[in-house]
Amino acid sequence: MSKEKLFTGYQVFIVAILAFLQFTIILDFMVLSPLGAQLLQELNISTQQFGWVVSAYAFSAGAAGLMAAGFADRYDRTRMLLFFYAGFILGTFLCGIAPNYHFLLFARIITGLFGGVIGSVIFAIITDLFEMQVRGRVMGFVQMAFAVSQVLGLPVGLYLANLWGWHAPFLLIVGVSVPAFVAIIWKMKPVNAHLALHAGHSAMKHLSKTLSRKRYLTGFAATTLLATGGFMLMPFGSAFAVHNLGLTLDQLPMVYMVTGIFSMITGPLIGQMSDKLGKYPVFVAGSLLSMILVVVYTNWGITPVWTVIALNTVLFVGITSRMVSSSALMSAVPDPADRGAFMGINSSVAQVSGGFASALAGMIVVQTPAGKLEHYPTLGYVVVLSMIVTIVMMYFIDRMVKREPQPVFATVD
Repeated sequence: MSKEKLFTGYQVFIVAILAFLQFTIILDFMVLSPLGAQLLQELNISTQQFGWVVSAYAFSAGAAGLMAAGFADRYDRTRMLLFFYAGFILGTFLCGIAPNYHFLLFARIITGLFGGVIGSVIFAIITDLFEMQVRGRVMGFVQMAFAVSQVLGLPVGLYLANLWGWHAPFLLIVGVSVPAFVAIIWKMKPVNAHLALHAGHSAMKHLSKTLSRKRYLTGFAATTLLATGGFMLMPFGSAFAVHNLGLTLDQLPMVYMVTGIFSMITGPLIGQMSDKLGKYPVFVAGSLLSMILVVVYTNWGITPVWTVIALNTVLFVGITSRMVSSSALMSAVPDPADRGAFMGINSSVAQVSGGFASALAGMIVVQTPAGKLEHYPTLGYVVVLSMIVTIVMMYFIDRMVKREPQPVFATVD
């Protein structure tokens, strides 16, 4: 297949708009981490309460993903994308006007109910429209949203938070999400070829069928562990950097920006590597690199800012390798008729697992009166253990996918 055939103008639009949607969703979640130091102080809440703010999104997203899974293959995916993205915008707006802890907790639940489903719809669209041979490259661009959120979103968000308060980043997300919503209405074609394969089962029967297949259960189990790492370490990342590593709040935007720039460069390259060298080898390499650096990072004390930046940069290369390769591998697990349901349940599993991990992290980590976080290295060791087990699980998924490759419906014009 030629490059011209694989990447038409419309294909470029599809990848770009899906990547931008991922950017807004990820930024909405990730912005809580660097705002953690401010929220703990301004809302006068404990680390455990902050953990619940983070996990509230995850739990509601998990519930929504499970409820939507039975219907995911019964509707045009473009219409589903519009519906859930509209709800996400509303929930984020509520976060931007939240006056206290309990309202913020409620707003995060609303945001999760809608935002948590969008990722599964995006991955179902990618799987429907792009062949496995190029899916790593597509995933590399879409998952680059993590890096873009660091380069553009987090520094700007932190700047606005320092200038106008912690509400400002959420209102910024709303401001950039509305034009994306309009762009989908304007140019994105229906994605509904899967409807011809629907057997007419009820939503509940379709859900139970998807939940009962051994092939799918293996993928869900791997996703459970894949979600552990980020949700355990990320929520307290900024507080750890400030109170344990000795960074200032003004230095945090630089850390996120420099790390994100390198991640933007390496993301698409990693996607190409996973297409050429294989998804699983890239996943193993990224996991081994991440394990080493997680142990080092979580055990550090006062550290110069450029040393923190250097380690974070390499660490995110490892994390990006895991994300891109595992997403491409997991997309090949479901049959065409079950893709929406599988992606919805898989997203639900990831969100709920992450919610428990975040809540557990809030119970393990203790903030001293001086602000320092204790027991953070314990989280690092738990993350490393989950990575080791995931390497084994992804090996069996890789073998399964190679034995039973799944076709796409059609390439987009």
